[in-house]
Amino acid sequence: MLPLEGVKVVALEQAVSAPFCSRQLADLGADVIKVERPGEGDLARGYDGALGGVSAYFAWLNRGKRSVVLDLKGDAGIAALDALLAGADVFVHNLAPGAVERLGFAWEAVRTRFPSLIWVSISGYGLDGPQVNRKAYDMLIQAEAGVVALTGTPEQAAKVGISVADIAAGLYAHSSVLAALLNRARTGQGERIDISMLECLTEWVTPPMYVQMGQGRPPVRAGLRHNMIVPYGAYSCADGQVMFAVQSEREWARLCEVVLRRPDLTTDERYRGNEQRLRHREVLEAEIEAAIASLTRAEVLALLDTASIANAAVNTVADVVHHEQLQARGRWTQVDSPVGMIPALLPPHNLLGVTPRMGRVPALGEHTQAVLAELGLKEADE
Repeated sequence: MLPLEGVKVVALEQAVSAPFCSRQLADLGADVIKVERPGEGDLARGYDGALGGVSAYFAWLNRGKRSVVLDLKGDAGIAALDALLAGADVFVHNLAPGAVERLGFAWEAVRTRFPSLIWVSISGYGLDGPQVNRKAYDMLIQAEAGVVALTGTPEQAAKVGISVADIAAGLYAHSSVLAALLNRARTGQGERIDISMLECLTEWVTPPMYVQMGQGRPPVRAGLRHNMIVPYGAYSCADGQVMFAVQSEREWARLCEVVLRRPDLTTDERYRGNEQRLRHREVLEAEIEAAIASLTRAEVLALLDTASIANAAVNTVADVVHHEQLQARGRWTQVDSPVGMIPALLPPHNLLGVTPRMGRVPALGEHTQAVLAELGLKEADE
């Protein structure tokens, strides 16, 4: 039996943040009913056709769910959603600001009728405050939260290459739902969960904000180097780059003695402690690259391993698809979809006694008839 088996989730969702939350619930056994609009359904269905016609984002975020098409502009659709919520444990939604409220399903409207329901709102800026009505997408929140100010090179800011704001919101929503389910088991009461993408991402930006508060300046953008720890990043050698990280003074000494073959650097006052190394990073990083300039990547990586210095390959996406560690741990599997079997990674929950449910990626409206029949309703056109 999966941990969330018997939990029913109604997801009035689109794009990334709420679908990421509800997909994790589905992986752990919840019955997730995904409510989609007639015609196009979830916006993510149309992002691309990367997997034989199925959108990459949609395939990633929606396996194991049941797709139900409801026209929420009509009375029949509203009645069906109401009936779904009457039997639900969790209601996850991330429509445009105010949309759920206009449909009649605000927290205040449902809490007395469904007192055990866990009501989960995911929005850009939260349920109140001066920016409550602003629309929000991932890159916009990365900009608003200061992530782009910290990412890129000194000359050019950049966004993170994945939907980090959406993912953060989905992760916090998922963990909040689990906490609310645990609390409901004790009290019998539902909960209102208010997830703000801005708040999720600014939580992750706290260390740079502390630097700003404490030193009156932000960490610099450092490209493929860490902006608060030196040395930590990618450094050039004879045939490319190696990436490594020094986290302590013991590691700094081993790096100097074993890898750089420059033990004199350990007694240089400019490099005594991370704060000093950070202050003199330009000259220090030039010395590091000079010390390994004649060595190949393989030679430097071997020396780093000998010195027990953490290091990594700077992989392409193609490299990651075939990563030996993912292969060795059996992380790749397959799931069904409207175009047949497609690859999928096992979710990283990794509970020892739990095999996640890797369900089918649903076609639009694939389960409408069955779900409505469970409610004693019929499709609108019948």
